[in-house]
Amino acid sequence: MADASDQGSQHPSEDQKKAIYEGLSDDQKKKQTYTEWVKDAYNNQYDHWMPWIEDKYLAWFGTDNKASYTTKDTLDKTKITGISQVDKLQDGVNNLVGDQVGKDGLLAPVGNMVSKEGINRAERGGKDEHGTYGGAAASYADPVVKNAQGAGEGLAGGAQSAGGAITDGAKGAGSYIGGMFGGKKE
Repeated sequence: MADASDQGSQHPSEDQKKAIYEGLSDDQKKKQTYTEWVKDAYNNQYDHWMPWIEDKYLAWFGTDNKASYTTKDTLDKTKITGISQVDKLQDGVNNLVGDQVGKDGLLAPVGNMVSKEGINRAERGGKDEHGTYGGAAASYADPVVKNAQGAGEGLAGGAQSAGGAITDGAKGAGSYIGGMFGGKKE
């Protein structure tokens, strides 16, 4: 069985990292300093491993996947009345809704797909766990996606402002309903 001192030998030392950097072509060295190269390597590893680590943590220590955790977290922010009994009822409904896309919920397959293909890809900038945009069709899809990203950025700004207007309308309706039951008005 390996002890803790053996674990460090699996990671390259600073001298080994510098040797790898020195082995890069002159063109690559001109594009990045050693520090920038190490930072990019770290960020690539982080993007690759963190979604997996988060998924494992949620699987081992609860009944949530990322979709159910995010659903519950988002719904918890919608409390509008300030009345403890109503807030407790709302907590129960929020958990019920979130649990349906969780590990044992009716919509667990949907929640798992949204977690893997939606949330994890969003965390990785649209890439899957292999670093491609198109999976098996990556050689065709990746160049198309990269060219479309510029056009998509303009559309995202418009969609964001439309989403903000919808959210503001929902908040207004929620504060009106909360006011009907004696809660605070905003």
